[in-house]
Amino acid sequence: MECPHLSSSVCIAPDSAKFPNGSPSSWCCSVCRSNKSPWVCLTCSSVHCGRYVNGHAKKHYEDAQVPLTNHKKSEKQDKAQHTVCMDCSSYSTYCYRCDDFVVNDTKLGLVQKVREHLQNLENSAFTADRHRKRKLLENSTLNSKLLKVNGSTTAICATGLRNLGNTCFMNAILQSLSNIEQFCCYFKELPAVELRNGKTAGRRTYHTRSQGDSNVSLVEEFRKTLCALWQGSQTAFSPESLFYVVWKIMPNFRGYQQQDAHEFMRYLLDHLHLELQGGFNGVSRSAILQENSTLFASNKCCINGASTVVTAIFGGILQNEVNCLICGTESRKFDPFLDLSLDIPSQFRSKRSKNQENGPVCSLRDCLRSFTDLEELDETELYMCHKCKKKQKSTKKFWIQKLPKVLCLHLKRFHWTAYLRNKVDTYVEFPLRGLDMKCYLLEPENSGPESCLYDLAAVVVHHGSGVGSGHYTAYAAHEGRWFHFNDSTVTVTDEETVVKAKAYILFYVERQAKAGSDKL
Repeated sequence: MECPHLSSSVCIAPDSAKFPNGSPSSWCCSVCRSNKSPWVCLTCSSVHCGRYVNGHAKKHYEDAQVPLTNHKKSEKQDKAQHTVCMDCSSYSTYCYRCDDFVVNDTKLGLVQKVREHLQNLENSAFTADRHRKRKLLENSTLNSKLLKVNGSTTAICATGLRNLGNTCFMNAILQSLSNIEQFCCYFKELPAVELRNGKTAGRRTYHTRSQGDSNVSLVEEFRKTLCALWQGSQTAFSPESLFYVVWKIMPNFRGYQQQDAHEFMRYLLDHLHLELQGGFNGVSRSAILQENSTLFASNKCCINGASTVVTAIFGGILQNEVNCLICGTESRKFDPFLDLSLDIPSQFRSKRSKNQENGPVCSLRDCLRSFTDLEELDETELYMCHKCKKKQKSTKKFWIQKLPKVLCLHLKRFHWTAYLRNKVDTYVEFPLRGLDMKCYLLEPENSGPESCLYDLAAVVVHHGSGVGSGHYTAYAAHEGRWFHFNDSTVTVTDEETVVKAKAYILFYVERQAKAGSDKL
């Protein structure tokens, strides 16, 4: 959006000494001292938190609109001030009077100069932090990021993802997918998109809801994000380019409101699948298929067209079996799936913690059994029987006709009531190893001894009481160790901590025939 208020609102010098010390992305709000989503006013250089933290940046603008004098000239001048601010993490510029992100600049290019200065401050702080950590690495007794593995000391190479403003839902999913080896490796090995030529070459792209550029690639930005993780070259990576593409192609996720991680995962996988069907960066789809013939050979699950790595890894097939209770007519339908959404049985919904007494603990097997058990459809779901030629009472049952390589299980923790969407906070016990899916198969006799066994690869957890609030983190296994991903912070954890988590999304990887029962 072209903002008309920049000339009167951008008043600070690009190298202003009024800026706080340290990394801009970790600056604290001058009111509540929160370092989440800091925004700097481009009139007075004061720092406040974003509207989805405590909203002090917006309040700073609103307070400035009260005229200080009765003179019309000064009133007009005051109202024009403090309207434009910059995100200290993504460097996007926002105007409160226009209520939109800004893409233009002043005649002197002050916005870009401030942006470059903040980037330099961030890079300097990062370099200093990296130098400090390198010094600490020299002394293992002072560094908590050193681990003993098989008698030798190694450093963590995991990279966190910066929160761009309530984007923890995206970060948790990205970290989980990055630890699904076969899926992640496919994207990392794709060819990179050529750099743009001319005046736009190498130029950074910033968030805007009204920018007209539609030539974006989700696959490319997803590839670059996965490549940035696990390199060990930085403590945190900022996925703003990927988030920009998400805004462009997934309108539901525009803005900085908290979103549902499962909904985002489905949108992400669906759009990756659709983009890959048409080829990528000039590489034909047939060439990609030829290079990954082993991966796609056994895949029979095609969603919205031909097979891609998304359906080859996550794709399974359900058999939906419906029986008319009046005439006994049986109807069968095969439905492809990328994940299974499981209800938490109602008898367990009052049980919140693992250690709470009052009956048995809900297990993942209870949720799977509830999903596949024979169910009588209620009056609102009457089945149209072709033999009776009218809607009749019926029963429904799901069978799994084909298991995927990666089994994604979504626990339905959010339920609508009359006016609210409540959270089911029940603890669900889940295995780290050896989840046996054989008893849920349509034809279990045709499966191998270990082809139905799954080991846990990642878990997404929702902390808080509602879908529109709270916080998402993820646990994931990498090279035999478990890590906890909390936005830009990555810590090593243990299996005991993982199994105590109140899982929201579970990613299970099919156990290979040669893998031992005690290995992940």
